[in-house]
Amino acid sequence: MKNLQSVFNLLSFILVFQFTQPVLAAEQKVVPATLEELKTAVADVIQEKDVPAVGIAMVDENGPVWIGALGKANIESDVDADEHTLFRIGSTSKMFVALSILKLVEEGKLSLDDRVADLAPGVVFENQWESTDPIRLVHLLEHTTGWDDIHLPDYAHNDPTPATLKEALDNHPHSRISRWKPGTRMSYCNAGPPVAAYIVAQVTGQNFEQYVQENFFAPMGMDTMTYLLTDDVRQQGATLYANGNQPQEYWHISLRPSGSINASPVDMAKFVQFYLNRGAVDGQQLISRSSLERMETVTSTSGAKAGQSTGYGLNNYSATYKSWVYREHNGGVNGGLTEFSYLPEAGAGHAIMINSDSGEAYREISRLVRAYETRNLAPKVVEAEMEVTPANREIEGFYYAINPRQQMAFFMERVMNVQQLSFEGNRLQRKGLFDNKPVYYFPVSDELYKSAKTGLVSLSRTTDPLAGAVVHSNMATLKPVSAIMVYGQLSIAALWGFFIASSLLFFPVWLVRRLRGKIKPGAAIKIRLWPLLAGVSMLVMIGLFMQGISDPFKQLGEPTTISIGIMLSTLTFALFALMGLSRCWRERKTSMNRVAYWHSTAATMLHVILALYFLSFGVIGLMTWA
Repeated sequence: MKNLQSVFNLLSFILVFQFTQPVLAAEQKVVPATLEELKTAVADVIQEKDVPAVGIAMVDENGPVWIGALGKANIESDVDADEHTLFRIGSTSKMFVALSILKLVEEGKLSLDDRVADLAPGVVFENQWESTDPIRLVHLLEHTTGWDDIHLPDYAHNDPTPATLKEALDNHPHSRISRWKPGTRMSYCNAGPPVAAYIVAQVTGQNFEQYVQENFFAPMGMDTMTYLLTDDVRQQGATLYANGNQPQEYWHISLRPSGSINASPVDMAKFVQFYLNRGAVDGQQLISRSSLERMETVTSTSGAKAGQSTGYGLNNYSATYKSWVYREHNGGVNGGLTEFSYLPEAGAGHAIMINSDSGEAYREISRLVRAYETRNLAPKVVEAEMEVTPANREIEGFYYAINPRQQMAFFMERVMNVQQLSFEGNRLQRKGLFDNKPVYYFPVSDELYKSAKTGLVSLSRTTDPLAGAVVHSNMATLKPVSAIMVYGQLSIAALWGFFIASSLLFFPVWLVRRLRGKIKPGAAIKIRLWPLLAGVSMLVMIGLFMQGISDPFKQLGEPTTISIGIMLSTLTFALFALMGLSRCWRERKTSMNRVAYWHSTAATMLHVILALYFLSFGVIGLMTWA
């Protein structure tokens, strides 16, 4: 199961930030005291983790701190990276969509409450609650449409022409179906910002990239920043490396507003400065301070309406380092990861870009930079405001998230990512079943809880119009689940794995016995065979997924030997499970080794249970390219 999850973990870094882990590690490690110590530490990381290059843009209220790069922009040609090297910044690109919308709101041409159906009648989407709960412009930017994230065919769409934004939106609209009432739960979706960008184009009569160029890139002096494969990118672009430093072809992202920008450390330093100066560039206010503050505020989820202050705003979200709350938006493409982050209270911010898929190196460089930026700040001391009440204790129990980003992965997430809430003294503890790092909160009312690190309200107990009582924790919407269900599901999964393994181990034993005539042909063989074949089918599916990870867009986003093999292996799994069930029933009175019979029967029953579970989530007959 863990291996199957890895393909979806990879997609979490494609065009997006990993919002499932918004609280950054803060291990007790050496804090760089000087800029030279920081540079040395970062250089050590890229060498130890075999990262080709890193671009850094660090700015404070006085101006640039460090704008440069370390390592190789291209290994094969031995080209050094420098401050002008262009990296892919992935989902950080989304910030320009929000800025564009907010500028048009300031000009009175749009409202965040406008209905998307009125603004973009040519864009296909489905919302069964449209008459009472329409999708509004704000939902596209706060990711509260309820849409599934874009599907693999959208990721695989790689048109060098390039495709127009409308062509890209028409390519595969099947993910744009609201799964719950818009404006209640947040779920990251790469389709929302391109629809908003399309609205910008419709309102202004300009190509979206042209609008951003004229209103943001040019005024900020970001001369080489671009959404497209330009001559500057061909000459100064960093080669991206993935899967053990294998060079990647340039990805012509069709939904460009969601993650296509190429930018240098010089460009990103100016972008950081723009946020620190609250929207001003050289004395000119490109966007108002109040608009930036709105960009940094979440409003549309049920948790935000209840009083929660952290989460995902207008393509801008909060992330915690120790006791400090940064504003940021990170992103990634295959072979490149970016962090764009600023800390208003410190008057400092940074951009980190690597041409590698090493999440470990990316996180360690981030930790070093944040440690340096906060080295002179006094950590906050957060204390309890009230005693725990009986109403507070009603929140204790197990929960699972009901706002999956990838609906295709929900069948695993609801089992493996269970959270437990419990009080430890006067602190509320939130902890995953397989997580050794709990997060703590103090109650500030019967329904609201502040972070024990930051003091900001970041957990709330409220009501979802479809699910009933829920808990909003940062960007997750959690629904209560019984302990019996939690441990029952895990027990079934563990038993299933045991019987698959034991079926494989017993196979050579009974095969040899059959060849030696110790086991008669017929029922005794058939009853062993079907659960074995079902288990093999599942292992084949997992193996094909793992193989497809090396190039998920081409291997899984299109009909290929691997993707078709995945579909067929899920179908054969279900077929073999049913064949085994039929055989167990027919041979229930047959004279044979009863241990073998009951082992095969137990394995078959587990296969059938899992086949029904997979069928309910659309996994049986899964077409990853559809």
